[in-house]
Amino acid sequence: MILACDIGLKRIGVATCINGIILPLQPILRKNRMQASKDLDSLIISRQIHTLVIGLPHSESKQCQETKQRILFFCNLLESNVKKVFVDEDFSSYEATSKLQHLKKQKKQNSLKDGKLDSLAACEILRRYLNNPNASLMIS
Repeated sequence: MILACDIGLKRIGVATCINGIILPLQPILRKNRMQASKDLDSLIISRQIHTLVIGLPHSESKQCQETKQRILFFCNLLESNVKKVFVDEDFSSYEATSKLQHLKKQKKQNSLKDGKLDSLAACEILRRYLNNPNASLMIS
């Protein structure tokens, strides 16, 4: 089983692939890093995940580099022994938002607040990995 995540400051979007179909899961709402890492560890264990695909910014901007460091620090808090693969997450939220164009404005705004968008971004990250598993980012 594979799980993908889009790690943010308020929420962690998660998605999985079942029988070749990528599905968003309920996002993890962050109260703090320790709670969020334990919740993600619990999800990894309960779903018997062997590979965790993590979205990581690829851009070299200062803000992206800070986000990258924050995500890597968070990943080190995970206690489960799972293979971690990093995939370029650039524009994954934008692509997820573009797939919500058919929704009415109010419903779309609610999707942004309740974390569904974060899990749709995780779906995009997982799709990128499944389409090209050898394109994972090297972490130095």
